Amino acid sequence: MNAVLNTISNEPVANTLGHVGLQYANKEDGPLAARLLEMLGYRKLIELPFPNGNFYEFVVDQNTPLIGDGIVYLGRASDQQLALRKAIHESLHLGQSNEHPAVAAFRAAQLSDPEVTFHVGVLMQSLEQLEQACLRVIDAEKNDPAFKGRIKFICNRSRRGDPKVDARMDASPIFGKTPRETYGRNGCQAFIVTDLISTGLLGEDIGIELDYVFPGYPEHLLNKVEV
Repeated sequence: MNAVLNTISNEPVANTLGHVGLQYANKEDGPLAARLLEMLGYRKLIELPFPNGNFYEFVVDQNTPLIGDGIVYLGRASDQQLALRKAIHESLHLGQSNEHPAVAAFRAAQLSDPEVTFHVGVLMQSLEQLEQACLRVIDAEKNDPAFKGRIKFICNRSRRGDPKVDARMDASPIFGKTPRETYGRNGCQAFIVTDLISTGLLGEDIGIELDYVFPGYPEHLLNKVEV
């Protein structure tokens, strides 16, 4: 990130992304959504009980100093937002025989590429860390009835071309079998798409993106897009 000058002291200042606010729709989904974020490696700092659903604060890095950045807030969506979501669903006739065709087209596009709508990306410090987080979530989706059917995985391996990167991708328990490739080289992405967190155009689900960039490459998927 490029430093900017503090207009008062003329000292370099590094800006960081402070926080992202995520929401869930149903009171009972709050603890499950919180568990999912913990499985991804986020550290829970706060859990406050409220009548309509708990409020949580997480940091994305287990070892981060608590200075106000790298934070994810999680709370129940407001009644007004849920009422608007309901009105949108009713107007588009979601789940009915006369459902608006734009709904199916949007869902198909999101399933093909979770980056077409709102999503949250976290850069992981090691590929092993990313893989272990995904394996925890995969195990929960398979073996915990509370998560069954509520999580989809979409993985993009690094574009082929570098023998060292290709070999590591081939050996990965997460990326080894996927034919999908990223929009850039020397990095990979795993998307956890879940309706436990309510957002996006229809207020139905979100893609949580876990990224890894292989070190030592001046160009990679997060600084050079290839199409």
